[in-house]
Amino acid sequence: MLVLLKKEFCNFFSSPVGYIVVGVFLVMTSLCLWVIPGEYNILDSGYANIDGLFALAPALYLFLVPAVTMRLFAEERRTGTIELLMTRPLSKLSIVLSKYFAGVLLVLFSLLPTLIYFASVWALGDPMGNIDTGGTWGSYIGLFFLAAVYVAIGLFASSLTDNQIVSFCIAAVLCFFFWYGFDLMAMLANTGSAVNTISAFGINAHYESMSRGVIDSRDVIYFIVVVFIFVFATKNVVEKRD
Repeated sequence: MLVLLKKEFCNFFSSPVGYIVVGVFLVMTSLCLWVIPGEYNILDSGYANIDGLFALAPALYLFLVPAVTMRLFAEERRTGTIELLMTRPLSKLSIVLSKYFAGVLLVLFSLLPTLIYFASVWALGDPMGNIDTGGTWGSYIGLFFLAAVYVAIGLFASSLTDNQIVSFCIAAVLCFFFWYGFDLMAMLANTGSAVNTISAFGINAHYESMSRGVIDSRDVIYFIVVVFIFVFATKNVVEKRD
């Protein structure tokens, strides 16, 4: 399994896809946080925080993660290498998990350079270090879990088709639904309890909770359960189709 995971991760950088995804994410966040005037600009805000990163990243990953995951199974089917993959002495679950963790590693790889933003704000603060460290790390953890769910959704979408564009579209729609769709549905509810219940099914409510620096076990369990559901669904699709 580790060999396949390493192969899948290296495949991201054997083509321009991995470099483009990481590069676009870092360029877009850098421009919005440091160059382009607006609500996300750190220097304009006058506050020592990188909240703009955590507001921008879910929307950027909404497109970048499906762009990464769309080829994981779809490309294998298009080129006919899926049959060779399935003959390996690995269970279907091991194959699915290898591809899933390769995608998660790429997301983590894209997040690591953003620690420079945190270090810069920490150094520029008055006094130095005047930044909500707990809230920042909570936001990083929440963003990682959010991206992990996106990867699971993208992997599931890729298992449904041999067309990468179709896979991208399905993944983007599902990711948006889980990120913001439940909040939109909650707006139609008439009672406060219904609003909270419906919103709790979406990613955004749990992500915002973690962004406050409070790592609640309920939020962690939510992300793990959603990942499990889509990984298990992917395994079932692979077993039936291949």
